[in-house]
Amino acid sequence: MTARPRPALPRPHRDDLRIAVCGLLGGLLVWALGLRNNTPLVDLPAWLVLLALTAMSVAELLRRSAPRTALVTATAALALDVCSGGLIITILMFTDVVYAAVLYGSPATARRIPVISILLTVAATIVPVAVLRDPRALLLGIGVGVITTAPAWTGVIIREHRNAARAARLEAEQTALLAEMDRTQAVVAERARMARELHDMVANHLSAIAIHSTAAQSIDDPAATREALGVIRENSVQGLAEMRRLIGLLRDAKDPGATAEAQATPTLDGLDALLRQARTNGASSGLTFTLQDDRQDGRQDDREDPRADGSAARLPAPVELAAYRIVQESLTNALKHAAPGEVAVRIAYAPGGPLTVSVTSPFGDRPGPRAPGSGAGLVGMRERIALLDGDFEAGPEGLGDRKTWRVRATLPVREEEEER
Repeated sequence: MTARPRPALPRPHRDDLRIAVCGLLGGLLVWALGLRNNTPLVDLPAWLVLLALTAMSVAELLRRSAPRTALVTATAALALDVCSGGLIITILMFTDVVYAAVLYGSPATARRIPVISILLTVAATIVPVAVLRDPRALLLGIGVGVITTAPAWTGVIIREHRNAARAARLEAEQTALLAEMDRTQAVVAERARMARELHDMVANHLSAIAIHSTAAQSIDDPAATREALGVIRENSVQGLAEMRRLIGLLRDAKDPGATAEAQATPTLDGLDALLRQARTNGASSGLTFTLQDDRQDGRQDDREDPRADGSAARLPAPVELAAYRIVQESLTNALKHAAPGEVAVRIAYAPGGPLTVSVTSPFGDRPGPRAPGSGAGLVGMRERIALLDGDFEAGPEGLGDRKTWRVRATLPVREEEEER
């Protein structure tokens, strides 16, 4: 059997060691000078005063590492000191042990010691006066209060201040941690937004460039090559314009040019131009594009409103931008992957309801060159819809030759946003 290791004695703090040594040396000096507090209450040997001083010094060594043990030792040493004549240094060290027991002890100890000290003070005041019938006996209660109650409640005050400072420091650290988490999340969200914008702005043009450049290389027809080069040049110019707009969004808002560019946010009014470009890019792929805009204004009775003729409604900018990007990405995917046929775009909105966007394209093997896809477009569309608390669906529908690929998004339009 292996012997259990003995528990190690608590190691005194260096400040406690200094206090104990200084108290012991001071007490020896006072004893050598013959300065005692009073005559011994009991006929005891004079050296017991030194024993009480030594025990009190040991209690000072434990004031921080073992405060309850230090208080019990100090109480016994004080009783021996009072009975054997007493030294002022021993009493002063006792008050320090009481203070340290409240400050460094457990919460239960810190609550009990002040209460016990008050009870001792009251008892030391009432009992002597009742027994001796002499007002001077009140001095005994005052003395007990000075060496017990005063240091105990001083420890309570210091402990509360330390706890408050610790709580404030912890709260500040938590606030800093939350701020850092918010900053990190904001950076991640901004990077995701920039990735979506970059993909939506450039992917359409680059896909058209890739498809037509491949066609120009594979078809030995000067007319088809010139047409493909024209489409490539048009998409290159438009792609550069979109890139300049994105750079403008990333510039300092104090730059007037950047502000002007940032305000040029696409809206649903630009869908006609978007489909014209798609018709140009998809002409050689056998694709046709149609747009059905069923938006209602809901203000036909307002004759002063310039849009009171039942024309399309003006929706909140985030909703229109998300819808525009969904149509743009859906057309890009159709150019990459759709089989020859009709690509139908439908926009529907009624006052008080959501905005719905639907894009259907033929699903099947596409002849001719195609541009590789990475799947980032569908991810970006889902992210845009999720930011607006909408619904998004994308996938094949139907069977056989009538099988289509359908993208459908539902974007809620809040009333307070619509009123703006």
